[in-house]
Amino acid sequence: MTAMTPSVEQYLQLLGETDPIQVLSNAPGRLEFWLERAHPDSFDEPVAGAGLGPSETPRDVLAGLADFELVAGFRLRQLIALPGIEIQTIDRSLWASRYRRCEPTLAFEAFRALRSWNLALLAGFSLEDWLAEGFHPERGFESCDLIVRHLAGHDLDTMLRLGIDLLGTGSRSSNP
Repeated sequence: MTAMTPSVEQYLQLLGETDPIQVLSNAPGRLEFWLERAHPDSFDEPVAGAGLGPSETPRDVLAGLADFELVAGFRLRQLIALPGIEIQTIDRSLWASRYRRCEPTLAFEAFRALRSWNLALLAGFSLEDWLAEGFHPERGFESCDLIVRHLAGHDLDTMLRLGIDLLGTGSRSSNP
């Protein structure tokens, strides 16, 4: 049994019965649509919702997406190579302290490339791969399936905070 943190539970509730692969596949295109229409000054304006706190900006969000994709991909690869390992934790606040210096377009390109790489990995997963587990010191045992659903729920939450309807036909916001 996994002892999930409230944030993981919230991401899983947000995802519900939606296909996580659909969410993961849609995110880069929807984010690119938003990014192409965003005014450069908007990258440093606070966004709504949870995250780094009241000062979180689209710049922070984009850099965080790239980092989270990197971490999730590494964890998935660890679990299928060495089931049962201890999953390394991260201190997001230490990583996030450098986000203000990130170029939003570069962060998006990193996210898109990593997401594409991770989706290619997932496309070749066997049932054994999906069920591979590791032990997270803060949350208990986590399977590849749980990590993927967590990542998809995180995408939904992140896109909602930016005003992007990830499952619809475009941006909710008329002024990104």
